[in-house]
Amino acid sequence: MTYPNDVISVILAVVFGAAIGLEREINGKAAGLRTNILICLGAAVFTIISKEMGGVSITRISAQIVTGVGFLGAGAIIQDRGGVFGLTTAATIWLVASIGTACGARLYTLAVITTLIAVLVLIGLGSVERPVRDYAKRLRIKREEKKEKNQSSTNLTNE
Repeated sequence: MTYPNDVISVILAVVFGAAIGLEREINGKAAGLRTNILICLGAAVFTIISKEMGGVSITRISAQIVTGVGFLGAGAIIQDRGGVFGLTTAATIWLVASIGTACGARLYTLAVITTLIAVLVLIGLGSVERPVRDYAKRLRIKREEKKEKNQSSTNLTNE
């Protein structure tokens, strides 16, 4: 039987999944608006089903959600010669599933706070991360140049 709270849980899962998915969609990520909504919604529905089944432990269903979403996240990670890509997308998929699970368990305050923090991290830290990454790259280049210079001077003194 569907209760009004279950309907609220499902609607909130869609809204929270959309809030995070919108940021991912705007930034052109593979797991965008629809993907994040569906992950959040699916996790909420599985949690509601597990509560309604009664005899089945809710924790078992939650554990299976985490496992299943782990496979989705692993599929989002791409290793290339230039590095590893998709880690934030994988982490977002995992987090959205947890928000859906919180909605399904009627832990609405937790779901709201988690969604707000996630959006702030995705939007706010993205603008901070770029300058930090560029600075770290410049430091690595300077270290490599210094190392090459030291090796060159060591080679000259040995000759």
